Amino acid sequence: MTTARRRTGESPRQVFRDRHEAGRVLAGLLGRYRGREDVIVLGLARGGVPVAWEVAAALGVRLDTMIVRKLGAPGREEFAMGALASGGRVVINDDVVRALAVSPQELRDVAEREGRELIRREAAYRGGRPPLEIAGQTVILVDDGLATGASMLAAVQALREMEPAEIIIAVPAAPESTCREFAAIVEDLVCASMPTPFLAVGASFWDFSQVSDDEVRRLLATPTVGVRNPRIHVAESISETLRRCVVDAPSGVPPREALEEVIGDARIVLIGESSHGTHEFYQARAEITKWLIQEKGFTAVAAEADWPDAYRVNRYVRGQGDDGTAEKALSGFERFPAWMWRNTVVAEFVDWLHAHNATRRAAGGRQAGFYGLDLYSLHRSMREVIGYLDNVDPVAADRARERYSCFDHTGADDGQAYGFAAAFGAGLSCERQAVDQLVDMQRNALEYLRRDGLLAEDELFYARQNALTVRNAEMYYRAMFGGRVTSWNLRDRHMAQTLDALLAHLDGHDGSEPARIVVWAHNSHVGDARATEVGADGQLTLGQLVRESNGEACRLIGFTTYAGTVTAATEWGGIAERKTVRPALAGSVEELFHEMPDPEFLISAAISRAAAAPLDTVRLGRAIGVIYRPDTERQSHYYHVRPGEQFDAIIHIDRTTALEPLEVTSVWVAGENPETYPMGL
Repeated sequence: MTTARRRTGESPRQVFRDRHEAGRVLAGLLGRYRGREDVIVLGLARGGVPVAWEVAAALGVRLDTMIVRKLGAPGREEFAMGALASGGRVVINDDVVRALAVSPQELRDVAEREGRELIRREAAYRGGRPPLEIAGQTVILVDDGLATGASMLAAVQALREMEPAEIIIAVPAAPESTCREFAAIVEDLVCASMPTPFLAVGASFWDFSQVSDDEVRRLLATPTVGVRNPRIHVAESISETLRRCVVDAPSGVPPREALEEVIGDARIVLIGESSHGTHEFYQARAEITKWLIQEKGFTAVAAEADWPDAYRVNRYVRGQGDDGTAEKALSGFERFPAWMWRNTVVAEFVDWLHAHNATRRAAGGRQAGFYGLDLYSLHRSMREVIGYLDNVDPVAADRARERYSCFDHTGADDGQAYGFAAAFGAGLSCERQAVDQLVDMQRNALEYLRRDGLLAEDELFYARQNALTVRNAEMYYRAMFGGRVTSWNLRDRHMAQTLDALLAHLDGHDGSEPARIVVWAHNSHVGDARATEVGADGQLTLGQLVRESNGEACRLIGFTTYAGTVTAATEWGGIAERKTVRPALAGSVEELFHEMPDPEFLISAAISRAAAAPLDTVRLGRAIGVIYRPDTERQSHYYHVRPGEQFDAIIHIDRTTALEPLEVTSVWVAGENPETYPMGL
């Protein structure tokens, strides 16, 4: 079986292979300018020219260069005190000049020297060709990135004097603050990625070798309009290649032989979703999971759900507990967003699993459980720990009450309030108490296991995981107010830790076959962060951690959609709404898949080797969580990905519908008017 290539080791900060790939990514984001006769692409020499050539070639528009020379401080040339652009425009950074005590004469000397070099390069690069006429044209100004933006500012100011109709800036990488500054002075701005923290332009590239004068001359002499060259042909044939690789997957469920080819003997299969509120994702995932349980011997579903709430469902599907129906068993999911698990698809699956296990019990076979991986249940997990200890060790229960009372000063069931108070000194940190209780549970585990039967072992495992959840949730809520990446990583590490513990626990129940688990979570957790833009920020994911620990014994499967409706809120804690999902952006994975003739399909390099190269190209990927903000679609819901490395397989369903909550409100039923209402266009 052929598998998609994977990266191992530390997460790189790079997003683009080289300047040419960065240009192709930018071209995908500038599709609205394709084929327009009034558009000119100007590449800032030298580094911006390879990027600009790819943009101009993909759009089929004219290409020229604009030369900007950095004015380096005397003796400290790495510090830019300004820039000089074609046309003689000079921009000076007064703060740098004052800080380095640069005299007016020194500034003039540097400007004159760089001016002579600018004139020489203009003549050399164009090979005697005159510059293109800018007046009245739409100019796309391209560089390989922005740092301080001094060179780009000089270019923009010089261009304004040439009276273009509009100026668009397009760069592969830049700090968010710099992008905001330039957005205010040009008609349009495309910053393909905004790494945080921003270290340097070159940090976004695997290959950031210096561009030579010869390469600039060659690219400027290579036509970009009316000529079909090999590079353009490759770009245009990506969709044609993928058409030969897709496997029809009606309703998002691939044929069994295709699933067998992708999954093989994997012990852990992570199945994602690109939104937390899409019916088709949930339904297809449930059907695939039924097959994994029935035909492949999988023994558990581990969901992006809170541990105690999911364990109540686990008791029900195993014929334990007091709940008589799936809907009742799911009633523990009260915290926002309840619809993630209290919905019609999950209820049907839980009923199916309950019936499946009843048959397995009658035959003396192994049952399948339902578990949660998440850590939001700080206070609920504390109550569960105390409840368990009340039954097996009342003295230990009193110790737990004393330790956990530390959390009482922030109010009941409010982990964020605790985190805020602890992080900013408005309340006590309860870290030591949470750790002490976890250690206490682990120390006394053997004594508690003296009870007979597997049920006692299950309940001890449940209680210990609750104690671990309290400890990790305490860290998470404190970290929430320190940095997004830190808190995200704590959460995904907790999910990976819980998954490992669950595997070990289930292995101990039945030594005949190792446990096999299917994970249900969002694409942003299931996918490998090393193949995404957020990996460059130091963010990791459950999928990455599972790959690093299990190698070929795991598979990551993602879901995508082009348009439709989704159940989501407008703000955290808000009511569930049925929202319209906008058509995917140009340059996105979803737009590429929309071009396929089949509306529902699976794509994987494990099935078709030819899919590897097209899926290895950087594209935008959409992620809708429990909140959907279409008015800030690009900023809120897209990031750059290499889909072939992010997932082992992707299932695309072109048009999808909103997941139906068990508690349907009038707001959800009413839905959202499409953007063309009332015209109907």
